[in-house]
Amino acid sequence: MRVLVIGSGGREHALAWKLSQSPEITKLFCAPGNGGINEIAEPVDISAEDVDALTEFAESKDIDLTIVGPESALAKGIVDAFEKRGLRIFGPSKAASRLEASKVFSKNLMKKYHIPTGQFAVFDEPQAARSYVRQLGVPIVVKADGLCGGKGTIVAHTLSEALGAIDLLMEDKIFKQAGERIVIEERLVGEEVSFMVITDGVTAVPLLPAQDHKRLHNGDKGPNTGGMGAYAPAPAMTPELTAQVMEQVIHPTIRALAGEGIAFKGVLYAGLMLTGDGPKVLEYNVRFGDPEAQAILPMLKSDLVPLLDDCVEGRLSTAKVEWHKGSCACVVMASGGYPGDFQIGKEIQGLESLKNSKDVWAFHAGTKRDGDRVVTWGGRVLNIVATGPDLETALKRVYDAIAGIRFEGMQFRTDIGFRALKKPVAT
Repeated sequence: MRVLVIGSGGREHALAWKLSQSPEITKLFCAPGNGGINEIAEPVDISAEDVDALTEFAESKDIDLTIVGPESALAKGIVDAFEKRGLRIFGPSKAASRLEASKVFSKNLMKKYHIPTGQFAVFDEPQAARSYVRQLGVPIVVKADGLCGGKGTIVAHTLSEALGAIDLLMEDKIFKQAGERIVIEERLVGEEVSFMVITDGVTAVPLLPAQDHKRLHNGDKGPNTGGMGAYAPAPAMTPELTAQVMEQVIHPTIRALAGEGIAFKGVLYAGLMLTGDGPKVLEYNVRFGDPEAQAILPMLKSDLVPLLDDCVEGRLSTAKVEWHKGSCACVVMASGGYPGDFQIGKEIQGLESLKNSKDVWAFHAGTKRDGDRVVTWGGRVLNIVATGPDLETALKRVYDAIAGIRFEGMQFRTDIGFRALKKPVAT
């Protein structure tokens, strides 16, 4: 089977790594790839958002299956374009991708179909939003409607922070048109869990629950990022809660979309808050989480290719999925200045020490090969990932590996997994 992975981040490296282990793969491509992916897949110099060029490439190279990593490509309708040409592709349609591409769409869908979520209001005019915040009070959450790379949610603890968030999104337009409409919602209290399933529109196969760490600094301080680390499985998600989420969130969401005339195939990701009133949806994503995928895929014992193939063909009801025992942890190493301005082109040293490891991996994100060197080429640079019989062991292996890696300005959190370990946080 000839397979194409679309994307250039740590998630796509983890996907390519897992796919490359399948005996069904005869040729693996990645567009555009990165400094790590290109060691295991043939790089294709096409942007993940260049739908026309990717469609032409897949057709010309007789690609049997394409797997889409980033949400931006899905929101642009890459699945529709591929299917129009009769090309097999894993991911939801443009219409289904609105579940992530528009917070307004997803919140209205949840309200209409009684899927548990926080109370909210939608605004397309900043003055009305300011009046609402003054009336409702804080803490409160302000979200851009559109895609913002995981950075479009602002938790405001004071009135000035809330009003400032409205200005940033609607007046300063820091996320351009993504902030033309905003959602203001109540701040839910509890523990967050990333809950993903693979669904063919009827059957939903749950993946291991994971927990992401969105804030830049220890103790969940600092600005939101695309994710600074993750681990799986998340012990907060008990088997009882898993059954509850499948019954009250996942299956109702699939049925809700069907009720709107939208068939969903691919990864359905519910970002949950485990509140005192039960699990509630913070937001949806329509693809593998990043960095959650990096913590989940090493735990997958089954071959990933048949699972994705069964999803595309609508036969997930017969799929069998096995998981390794233990835990997996991922810590993101980022460039200095991220998530703001950062420099690229810094040489990375120490990666060769992980080459022959059986339980520690470096999944590249923002990297590029420059001759014999690997250099930084993005905000989130590396994902150091390890498995172990328990989370504490997995994390020790990750941080031991990080100790041997160097690049100018590198930053990372030292408290990934602190909730599961129930240890005090060193800030």
